[in-house]
Amino acid sequence: MRIDVDHCSTKGHFVVVAVLSVFFVICTVQVGSAGQRKSKAQPHENPDATVNVLTPAEKAAGWKLLFDGKTWNGWRGFRREKMPDEGWTIEGGAIKHIAGNGEQSKQGGDIITVGKYDNFELQLEWRISPGGNSGIKYLVDEDMVKSGYSGLGFEMQVLDDDQHPDAKMGKDGNRTASALYDLIAPKNKVLHAVGEWNQVRLIVHGNHVEHWLNGAKVVEYELGSPELKALIAESKYKTIPGFGEVRKGHILLQDHGHEVWFRNIKLRELSTQ
Repeated sequence: MRIDVDHCSTKGHFVVVAVLSVFFVICTVQVGSAGQRKSKAQPHENPDATVNVLTPAEKAAGWKLLFDGKTWNGWRGFRREKMPDEGWTIEGGAIKHIAGNGEQSKQGGDIITVGKYDNFELQLEWRISPGGNSGIKYLVDEDMVKSGYSGLGFEMQVLDDDQHPDAKMGKDGNRTASALYDLIAPKNKVLHAVGEWNQVRLIVHGNHVEHWLNGAKVVEYELGSPELKALIAESKYKTIPGFGEVRKGHILLQDHGHEVWFRNIKLRELSTQ
């Protein structure tokens, strides 16, 4: 029987090429899958280069970063000389509060800026965990203490409005996200979904105060006004001596026992002229 060597060699060549092609495809898919898994982790490992930085225009306008995305420079625990050893961490270029047991973590507590401010514009971004609660307090005086390492001051509420019960407490929504907590409910609010970043703009200029959320002004009031005094007299702050009278103080991020993230924290001081 005659064997066609050329024909067999050709078939063998095709088989080898086919096997190698399948192997290449399998390897490519595996490498691609690994790359996709890696990319999902990148936001925590490699934060956006545009976060926690100032543009030349912002620098010229007098803005300064209150958080550099990497260190605790400019921050410390409320009524402490340094940051708490537990409860807070830096993750993916953001300040993160780690969920604790109960309303407030025993190891954490509120944290504050080292500096005090009176006339200023503050900008930052926050995102909350499902069912989470926190707050941004301003004009905070360390001598006015709620309990332990928890500070008092005017508070811009940070909340999951859908799942946290505080949203349905208070009066007419004055405990929902972006409210002047327990005093003034927000109007024209656009709140992003849980897990997404919300942009805050907070202005204290003389006695005039504004809360902004995601580009919309949601709260406006005057410090020391008869209207504000009447609201305080009907609020949970009514028995606290001196509440509402502080005109220069720290900015505080609240430990309410839940996971919450803050980033892009920047401030510029405003002239009273």
